[in-house]
Amino acid sequence: MVAGRGEYVGDLRLDGMLHLKLVRSPFARALVTKVRGGINASELTAVIPAAGEGAMGGAPPSAPYPVLAGSYVSYVGQPVAAVLGDDPYKAEDLAEAVEVDYESLRPLVDPEHALAFEPIHPGTSSNVANSVELGRDFSDDAPVVLEDTLFNARISPDPMEPRGLVARYDGSKLTVWASTQSVHTWKGGLCAALRLAPEAVRVIEMDTGGAFGSKSAIYPEYVVACYAAMKTRRPVRWVEGRTEHLLATNQGRGARGKVKVYAERSGRVRGMKADVLTDCGAFSVGIGSFTPRFIGTQALGPYAIDKAFVTATAVYTNKVPQGPYRGAGRPEAAFLHERMMDLLADELKLDPVEVRLRNASPQPRVSPLGVKLDAFEPFLRSAVAELGYARRSAEGPVGFSAFVLMSSAQPGESARVAISGGRVRVWLGGSDTGQDFAAIVKTILSEELGLPEGAIELESGDTDQLDKGIGSWGSRTSIVATAALTEAAAKLKEQARERLGDRASPEELLKQELDVTVFHRVTEQANSFGANLVKMSLDAETGQARAEECFAYYDAGRILNRSMAEAQIVGGTAQGIGQVLYETVLYNEDGQQLAATLSDAGLMLASLMPDVTVAFAKEPASGPRLVKGVGEAPTTGVPPAAVRSLEKIIGKRLRKTPLTPEEMARRDGSARNALDAGPLGAA
Repeated sequence: MVAGRGEYVGDLRLDGMLHLKLVRSPFARALVTKVRGGINASELTAVIPAAGEGAMGGAPPSAPYPVLAGSYVSYVGQPVAAVLGDDPYKAEDLAEAVEVDYESLRPLVDPEHALAFEPIHPGTSSNVANSVELGRDFSDDAPVVLEDTLFNARISPDPMEPRGLVARYDGSKLTVWASTQSVHTWKGGLCAALRLAPEAVRVIEMDTGGAFGSKSAIYPEYVVACYAAMKTRRPVRWVEGRTEHLLATNQGRGARGKVKVYAERSGRVRGMKADVLTDCGAFSVGIGSFTPRFIGTQALGPYAIDKAFVTATAVYTNKVPQGPYRGAGRPEAAFLHERMMDLLADELKLDPVEVRLRNASPQPRVSPLGVKLDAFEPFLRSAVAELGYARRSAEGPVGFSAFVLMSSAQPGESARVAISGGRVRVWLGGSDTGQDFAAIVKTILSEELGLPEGAIELESGDTDQLDKGIGSWGSRTSIVATAALTEAAAKLKEQARERLGDRASPEELLKQELDVTVFHRVTEQANSFGANLVKMSLDAETGQARAEECFAYYDAGRILNRSMAEAQIVGGTAQGIGQVLYETVLYNEDGQQLAATLSDAGLMLASLMPDVTVAFAKEPASGPRLVKGVGEAPTTGVPPAAVRSLEKIIGKRLRKTPLTPEEMARRDGSARNALDAGPLGAA
């Protein structure tokens, strides 16, 4: 990839290719009275199906998400029409010729106002996309009761390669070359949206330059491109520009939590209540309605808290739909429980780590919200020692965080292993978006079958080669791919023994023609612990903060590829610090985004990266081949630790991300939602 030998969607050239350009709404909420020109809702009436990360856990949408807006638009950037040109510049000119008449309506921008605001979708009774209660309500006369409200603002995913695809139709089969986290998600979504039989669609994964959750779902542009290819019988390419990405790609985070803890004077927490509210944007397709439940389920973190009650609500607003962004509910939950642990420590004038230890179980348990936990106390004590907490906290203001990483291993994953002509070809249900799954495949099959790694090759995702699969997200692929590959290897060995008997050596195996496909089912939660220590610095005059050092201690089980595991942690650390200091998506009262470029949206620069030290827990984890997830650990653990370090520097309570220099420079406690006039405790 670095040498330029990769092949991305933007590199693909097909004869007669057309280029797609979308005409997008300039209004956050408006009636559409007339569309003149282009492909529009008068001919393409499809809706976006639930597909991708979180889709299986979401509630059915109360408002369908049209591929092309019909009678009204619900966010700035929503596709209204599409045009095709022989080159991107001609398509741009044609898009400007499309005329759309709008009648602007008052938009809903603040999710806190959603319940009192008129329904933004005609035919619905409220702006609630989904609402659930978790745990059981309780009363408690605990001697210490603390409340706080905590925020994580929206973030744009911004992978290095933006979204894109090429579609071609030959009269009977639609072939799509995709930048994707799951060829199978795309196939299922396109079949549903365009009402095509499964055998009529093939999706092929191109090299994919990052995703962070943004490339698992089906978007309007994908459906339009495929429809256009079927209509014209010519290949159609759509690749978004960076401004389009900021404008129209699903955004992550966007959560508020009102939390109350009930504790003893010793620091032992008896119960927790939380009211979680998420901004799912204009439409909820799967994860939008699933996110608040997922955050709420993890609200207790890894701690042994016996009582819990959570209300979890997703509301519609006139913004780009919410989607998964690295962590997808895990970071939001960790921000709630870790900020409250720090608040409790300050109230009781105890060391924050000591408070955490007093709430750590030495035995496995299941939380009252249904999270399966291994014994946390041994891990936490090991983390405190490995991270050098005592020494580093004595040297200066550091922040400590702990969390449980709930990997999305369920329902499992597929794998195909084919041996032919002395080569081993492998297809996985998940897509490689930069994690180097090829190294994992080579390691597992070399160990299981005794084959040389040089004979093993991981192929790109292709629904014609592997007809069933899930995808890569939720820190799942190392876990489920390892299990599926192990199962496939066992079946290959069984077939070889049936054919060769005692001659079933690795050398003889390579001479065979064998082909095995499995779907390894996972029914149990695959959870692991993590801890972070972060040291920040702050220029008191300018309010400019930066991360100086980050330390990670994670239980990832057996490390299959250490260099890539460490690289994921370094990259995730950059995103965690970015969330705290630099990155956000802001909207004005008219629902217009205030960021048109990466510079506006904020970006973590290489020159601002802290030193990152990574250590892994030495005790074997449970799970297939002792493997656990790690990809989302840093975006979960780094933000609360970084905020705590800054909180200790500034001496005021901090409640949100991001923290702007303007807010941090105000020493009088006047910054709304960021600083509190009350001082911190002695800790």
